[in-house]
Amino acid sequence: MKEFKLNSIPKIESGFKTPEDVYFEKFSANLLDKLPENEPKTISLFQRKKAIIMMVAAIFVLALTIPSLINNASQSNQIDSVTLENYLSYQSTINQYDLINVLNEEEINNINTNIALEDQTIEDLLINNNNLENYITE
Repeated sequence: MKEFKLNSIPKIESGFKTPEDVYFEKFSANLLDKLPENEPKTISLFQRKKAIIMMVAAIFVLALTIPSLINNASQSNQIDSVTLENYLSYQSTINQYDLINVLNEEEINNINTNIALEDQTIEDLLINNNNLENYITE
């Protein structure tokens, strides 16, 4: 292999040459002349991202609040009859006479229903219940 010396005289010439006139002195002026006068309006990407982030946050908030609004709207303020009966039956201070005094005649007539009980059912209740005096007095 042939020995290579960097500082030896027979060097290969570069294919690039610098211009001999005042090219570099006039370069900035020539470049400014070639640029357009009106620069296009730039829109910041941050502003667009900010608007998108705000929209996503608003949708997220709505997605979280809509189910709770629907649940609150669907719950009615009326008490169902089973809850009312349980409440009245477990209150020791309220008896049937207190309820009758509060109700008017029309409401009492609305409560009246015909309950058809068979004789066998009545006999079973009387046989299995030890407190017959309670049924007689009521």
